[in-house]
Amino acid sequence: MTRLPLTITDDMVHALAVKEGVCVRPVLRRVTDVTTGDTTVVAIRCGSTREAKCPPCATLARRLRMTQCVEGWHRDDEPDAPAPVTTEGDDDVEQVDVPAAGDGAGERRVRSTRRRMDAPDLPRVPVEARTIGRTFTAPSGVTYRPSMFVTLTLPSYGKVIPGRGVPVDPARYDYRRAALDALHFSKLVDRWVQNLRRGAGYQVQHFAAVEPQRRLAPHLHTALRGAIPRTTIRAVTRGTYHQLWWPPFSDDDVVYDRRHPVWEPETALYVDPDTGLPLPSWAHALDELDADRDARPAHVMRFGTQVDIKGIDGASPDADRAVRYLTKYLTKAVTDTYTDPEGEHVDVAYEAHIDRLHAQLRYLPCSPDCANWLRYGVQPQNPGPGLVAGHCPSKAHDREHLGLGGRRVLVSRKWSGKTLTEHRADRATVVRQVLEAAGIAALEAGRLSAEVLDHDGKPRFVWEDLPVGGRDWATVVAGSVMERRRWREQYEEAKRASDDEGPPVDNRSATTTAATHAA
Repeated sequence: MTRLPLTITDDMVHALAVKEGVCVRPVLRRVTDVTTGDTTVVAIRCGSTREAKCPPCATLARRLRMTQCVEGWHRDDEPDAPAPVTTEGDDDVEQVDVPAAGDGAGERRVRSTRRRMDAPDLPRVPVEARTIGRTFTAPSGVTYRPSMFVTLTLPSYGKVIPGRGVPVDPARYDYRRAALDALHFSKLVDRWVQNLRRGAGYQVQHFAAVEPQRRLAPHLHTALRGAIPRTTIRAVTRGTYHQLWWPPFSDDDVVYDRRHPVWEPETALYVDPDTGLPLPSWAHALDELDADRDARPAHVMRFGTQVDIKGIDGASPDADRAVRYLTKYLTKAVTDTYTDPEGEHVDVAYEAHIDRLHAQLRYLPCSPDCANWLRYGVQPQNPGPGLVAGHCPSKAHDREHLGLGGRRVLVSRKWSGKTLTEHRADRATVVRQVLEAAGIAALEAGRLSAEVLDHDGKPRFVWEDLPVGGRDWATVVAGSVMERRRWREQYEEAKRASDDEGPPVDNRSATTTAATHAA
């Protein structure tokens, strides 16, 4: 690698990389061709979805989500369900068409399906085997297939100062309930989608983004395919709730506050530090809960009264604005949404509000496997050495995430018929097609692949980690900037040489037939 002049600082390279859309936290790999002995240094994007970590990668991830949202929202044909995918990116999970879990135990426990007496009835109609919405014909003869844009919020936890999100009286603000609702918000959303399908009469597909309000309570913006009566959506929202049937974990149930259970390697269990007796197992705690006829759920979640519902037509400017609004804050961490990440303008009261919420989140259980169960004298579901209450490794407990440690984007499996990886491949394939049509040689998609085998059946290309440090970082990033400029020039040249006047590359799918583009 050719070293950069010392007059070019790291800050200058960072600013240039952000401007050019080049990853500022690349991962380097040295690839050796065992056949020829040649070595190549490859810079791989970090793939972060957070603007504070890598603005170019976060912007790219947001645009990819926008493409995914657009392709599935106003479909007029039934997409195929892609293979299940569990995680994409730093904090996103897609493909969530699963019933909301209750206790999370490996062995399914059957509980009464009788609804709570304090919950309104839910609308219920036969569900058709379709995911697309109905069409409507205007008096002019024009046919429309509208869809919906819905915003759901959580209830109030105490009065807040308008415009600041800070509680008027922090002592009366219900931080514990706010923390629990944030930790398990995705379960409530799953239940809402399940109830909505039963009330709407078809398999409603959704693309949703979970974002914090200024008061730091999560709320949901969701695009729904098809038109659903507003009365149905409101009735489903009022009647949806989620119950946590877990062992009790109130403040009165704390067993170990200053002391901590001790890991016993021989039994692979946590034991009391004084008596040496093992803590009750997770299964035993649930058995006791099942045996108690007067047992109550540890926590009950409901949506708030504020519900915003809009009808959106696919060909209208409102659809574009809604997509941008849906993905507006996906590149920001929860605590960075309404604060200055640079720390130049600090609202002391707001920071204290964050600290109080985080203090609750730190010790509340996030799942059956959470280390915080030790605080309440219960073995986690899958105990292991090194667990300490208040130090659960889940990101949901971090101050940065404030309960939203995983699912910031919720996408139905039949939304677009593709996984996020397939959407990413579409973009690369279309660019490759434009270059090849103009006679410009594109880089092979499988070049240097570890799956390419040599004549002896072993991998031809061997990949090794290559640490980046000191001036090497600036040299690598500057080289990536120059390479990106060269690629952009080739692509612009290819577009000028092409007679194709189709839509921009970001809106085209590699799986769409040529006849469709010609039409």
